[in-house]
Amino acid sequence: MARHRLALIGLGMAVTPHAKSLLDLKDRVEVAGVFSPSAERRQAFARQFPFPLTERLDAILGDNSIDAVAILTPPSTHLELVHLAADARKHVLLEKPLDITTARAEALVENCRKARVKLGVVLQHRFHPAAMKLAEMLHAGELGQIVGCSTMIRLWRPQSYYDQPGRGTRARDGGGVLLTQGIHTLDLMLSLAGPVAEVAAYATTTPVHRMETEDMVAVAARFENGALGTIDATTAAFPGFPEKIELVGEQATALLAGTELKVLFHDGRTFAIEADQSAGGTGADPMAFPHDYHRSLYSDFLDAIEQNREPKVSGAEALRVHRLIDAILESSAAGKPVRVRC
Repeated sequence: MARHRLALIGLGMAVTPHAKSLLDLKDRVEVAGVFSPSAERRQAFARQFPFPLTERLDAILGDNSIDAVAILTPPSTHLELVHLAADARKHVLLEKPLDITTARAEALVENCRKARVKLGVVLQHRFHPAAMKLAEMLHAGELGQIVGCSTMIRLWRPQSYYDQPGRGTRARDGGGVLLTQGIHTLDLMLSLAGPVAEVAAYATTTPVHRMETEDMVAVAARFENGALGTIDATTAAFPGFPEKIELVGEQATALLAGTELKVLFHDGRTFAIEADQSAGGTGADPMAFPHDYHRSLYSDFLDAIEQNREPKVSGAEALRVHRLIDAILESSAAGKPVRVRC
């Protein structure tokens, strides 16, 4: 099968695991162009990676041989860029979040649907081997009905992180710990435990940070299957800890901590996957992790194009976590429980 031709749009902080993944997948995909409006960023990228650069976005959009783009720009730019790519009939792999508001996110998902191009979202926690094994066990009913789910996202970001222009603002990022950091673990939680029906929440900005959006959230949740649970998320927990999802089932309890999985069955059996030493990004350096799971995500995205199916984390899938985050923040502002929109 001929290699796909893909272009990268955006050369910010998130680009390195993408570029490394594409080097690993060179037998399946050719990087046909890399665009950033910043000459400084293009030059810095060129010192690390052997991909062709362009200073013109229309050179990528107008090249009919390019069948896919990866958009790695700030969230506030996503709707317009996805619209241009979809109009050019290019499949899109989009860095999280979809956009800064759910309304804009829904519009870009609809743009891709109408254009009949694939839309994948970079929520790579789904591709941790431990997470995939737990999903397999849940699908097989090995834990029985899930009756409880607790999710802990205790990360650290220093003030210098939020001092960067636009970081932690609604205009550029759309939100704080939930939409920018916690979205990975919340998406994984939904994929494992199922949809959340209702939340009662508190959200605040602690004295640890000077920023516009929230850096600490506490949530009580009721899932659609009747399970009860909690979510706590923060970027104020020095020095940062692995994210955890604990599932309580009728027949077993499962604890997913970073890339480690432990399942304890009522009948005395146990199952475990040890941490693979690749967990990172929980502390001051948000990019301190390897690119293994990005590579798996790219492979799935290419498979989706070739097999004419949806990517594992599609635009429609990502909308679920956006709507959960909306309900959490609405509940905090209103001081009462809020239903999560389907």
